[in-house]
Amino acid sequence: MDESTWIDLLDPDEATLTRCLPHETHSSASDRMMAAPRHGDEPRPRLQTHGDHLFGVLVVPVFNADASSVEHQEVDVVVSRDLMVTVRKTPPSGEPISLDDVRVSAQRNQATPGMCLYYLFDEIAERFLSLIDAFDDGVDELEDVVEDWAPTQLRERISELRHDMLHVRRVLAPTRDAARQVLDDRVELEGEELFPRDVEIHFADAYDKLLRAADGLDLSRDLLAGVRDYHQAKVANDQNEVMKRLTVVASVLLLPTFIVGLYGQNLKGVPEFGFRYGYAWSWAMIVLTTIAQLIYFRRKKWI
Repeated sequence: MDESTWIDLLDPDEATLTRCLPHETHSSASDRMMAAPRHGDEPRPRLQTHGDHLFGVLVVPVFNADASSVEHQEVDVVVSRDLMVTVRKTPPSGEPISLDDVRVSAQRNQATPGMCLYYLFDEIAERFLSLIDAFDDGVDELEDVVEDWAPTQLRERISELRHDMLHVRRVLAPTRDAARQVLDDRVELEGEELFPRDVEIHFADAYDKLLRAADGLDLSRDLLAGVRDYHQAKVANDQNEVMKRLTVVASVLLLPTFIVGLYGQNLKGVPEFGFRYGYAWSWAMIVLTTIAQLIYFRRKKWI
């Protein structure tokens, strides 16, 4: 492979793109390549054949360690028998991804355009695997701090991770399906084989990595759901403890209130009204009943 086999462009203008693309490139492909980058996980990754060239849209996940979030960047690709052109788009926030290392590897191995596409898919698959590792680290962190963080902070972090996992899943599944298209010979060009047997074998490796990433993502989601369920159970248990203490307080105050209300009726015929130590008697009843309740609740381990 020489440098002209894989042409990589960053935010090209229309003239530059027209000069670099194969002359037979379909207008829909060039229009998509010139379109502004979209937000989130749009557009959907795919591979399409247009006669004697292949057009693809790929979405690359990029983990932002500073913000602990995931960004998605679009890479469009056109592959013909003699040439592969990639168009990277600078996202609204952040820097565009770099494909320099993977291009150097492809050049060093004298890769054909079909093999260059494998190198691109393999790089994306590796990024997915790295992203799954970052998700696992995030879930491990939550498991360590679930007892220490404030409920609001914990819920926000769980929601952020769940949101990122959902968006990654939306681009991972179609990327995996696109790799499967190559293995199933559904994206061959007219008149010539773009992916010979050796290239398909390499694509099988990239497809396997994408499968591992999908399985790892499902496992990460399950682990995150476990942390969320534990947090919800902990919140419910804390609420039960609060209600239990409030019940104890209400019960402790109930009998003294009853005794005070009973002797506060000021009705004739109440024998205690004639006691010399009636006031002390009422206080003794209040204190003894309160102590008895506290002993009972203590034995029940409610307090």
